[in-house]
Amino acid sequence: MEKYWIYGLGAALIMGCVISLLASSHPDGLERVAIDILGGEEEMEESTAGEDIIESPMPDYVIPGIENEALAASLSGLIGVLLMFILAVGIGKVLKK
Repeated sequence: MEKYWIYGLGAALIMGCVISLLASSHPDGLERVAIDILGGEEEMEESTAGEDIIESPMPDYVIPGIENEALAASLSGLIGVLLMFILAVGIGKVLKK
């Protein structure tokens, strides 16, 4: 049974590294509506300046400080998969008790 965990995690890590390279740099639907309502990206940035409640650790699938965008996107996918795996295992252990 433990072998399946390793295979599954390995497959998820590979997919996270590869699929994160395919992430769109264009805004999603909700972000697009906000841009349209506020009149453009510049206006949106001005109207929301200083209002960040939580700053994203990996905004737009990149890691600040890493110049190579492909490497940064792959690392963000890898980190995201690992964090979700740890969270899922932790929740599973709590619920099992």
